[in-house]
Amino acid sequence: MNSRKSKRKKLALRFVLKRYSRIFLNTLWNDNPICRMVLGICSTLAVTNRLANAVAMGLGVTFAMAVSSVSISLIRNLVPRRVRMIVYMIVISTAVILVDRYLKAYFPEISEAMGPYVGLIITNCIIMGRAESYASVNKPMASFIDALGAGAGYTFALLVIATVRELLGFGSIFNIKVLGPDWTSWVIMIMAPGAFLVLGVFIWVIRSIQKSYDATP
Repeated sequence: MNSRKSKRKKLALRFVLKRYSRIFLNTLWNDNPICRMVLGICSTLAVTNRLANAVAMGLGVTFAMAVSSVSISLIRNLVPRRVRMIVYMIVISTAVILVDRYLKAYFPEISEAMGPYVGLIITNCIIMGRAESYASVNKPMASFIDALGAGAGYTFALLVIATVRELLGFGSIFNIKVLGPDWTSWVIMIMAPGAFLVLGVFIWVIRSIQKSYDATP
């Protein structure tokens, strides 16, 4: 009897882990917020001139999305459909205020460099999209994993773009010079056109990889 119970527990645990890993990888790769759905582009273009800013924004969005997704999932059966968007905004804005206060208290330089874009996490389409399409119809744990996957996909895109822009634009990584004093900075990489260029190339490369992967039998 004990061996049967342990086998059932192992099978159940394996099933749960497999389900959650599928949710995470699907949101991270198949439904990547930047590459697939092209959401959150404003913040992606604005904060990727430095890697430190990209890390702060990625973690901030991931935290806000995880907190709001779990909260919305918990109250999904209590909120009337006609006022759900207002409730979602209140929940998301509460999480964003926590992120904003934390950055101002412990990382004031990063907070100042990112400017109003921390507060604008409230209007980030990724967070609202996951809340509406997933958290409002799924259980808290699944919603949390989905939010982590979306946040990881968003952060991954920010880090890749910021690495290219900071390296070519400033010759540095995390404000540490790596290309030497003779490096001629690509000024365009610090500006908006450079951000659009790197973002476009990044989306093209990732989608090409996804197509080749999907075409593989």
